[in-house]
Amino acid sequence: MKQHAPATERNRGPIAEVLSRELPASGTVLEIAAGTGEHAVFFAGRFSGLGWQPTDPSPEALASIAAYRDEYAGGNLAEPLLLDAAEPDRWPVVAAAAILCINMVHISPWQATEGLFHGAARLLAGTGGPLILYGPYIEQGVETAPSNLDFDASLKARNPAWGLRAADALDALADQHGLRRTARYALPANNIMLIYRII
Repeated sequence: MKQHAPATERNRGPIAEVLSRELPASGTVLEIAAGTGEHAVFFAGRFSGLGWQPTDPSPEALASIAAYRDEYAGGNLAEPLLLDAAEPDRWPVVAAAAILCINMVHISPWQATEGLFHGAARLLAGTGGPLILYGPYIEQGVETAPSNLDFDASLKARNPAWGLRAADALDALADQHGLRRTARYALPANNIMLIYRII
């Protein structure tokens, strides 16, 4: 039932450090594409003053999240919800103080990222809350690590609709929905975090 992602234990600390700077003091964090649920449990424990709402489009992932949640002692981790980022008008969530999306943008069709920004613009309107993305991205003027180029090739071999996205393309998409990038953080293993907020 429980799934395990080895990278989670390596990246959760650096991600949490950024979250400590960017998350609001109260409210609910909506985690899109929460995967195994390991991040959700860790962050819910680290930020006990916030509610944590994990979601995923995969029934297997939802089962894994639920299994980890069953072992979580705190009361601020909600039951996982089925949510497809590509269908923002059907999200089962009507409000959030922040939205977190880890390692989804490159392992999904572009339509999922379009839906992510569309839904984020609606949920975060008037809150001042951030949309926070984590993963490997291609940046203009920044040399792409060979390991990321290899990863991009492997993703496209698995599914031509997948692949590393250009940060500039995300910025342009954000602009279409009234969001603007307010911060960029370089993290280990050639990953970055991008922060967007309503203009």
